[in-house]
Amino acid sequence: MAKRYIILIILATLLVGCSKLSKESYDKLKVGMGYEEVVAILGKPDNCSDTLVAKSCRWGDERKNITVNFIGDKVIVYLSKNIK
Repeated sequence: MAKRYIILIILATLLVGCSKLSKESYDKLKVGMGYEEVVAILGKPDNCSDTLVAKSCRWGDERKNITVNFIGDKVIVYLSKNIK
């Protein structure tokens, strides 16, 4: 039984370590990238809001996140909060 818990702890640690909210992922973002390119790097966004021509998407939560703003499906600006 203890062996099973050790395996679960190791797997949970590996999953947390594989977060796409990292400095390495953020550094791959570039102005002009398409939405699908960003999703390939960061995964599906946790939250998006659309206006007539602009879209703002956030990966993460209020404490730790990457926010990317798009116009015409192209990145115009991106920023991060507490990404290390």
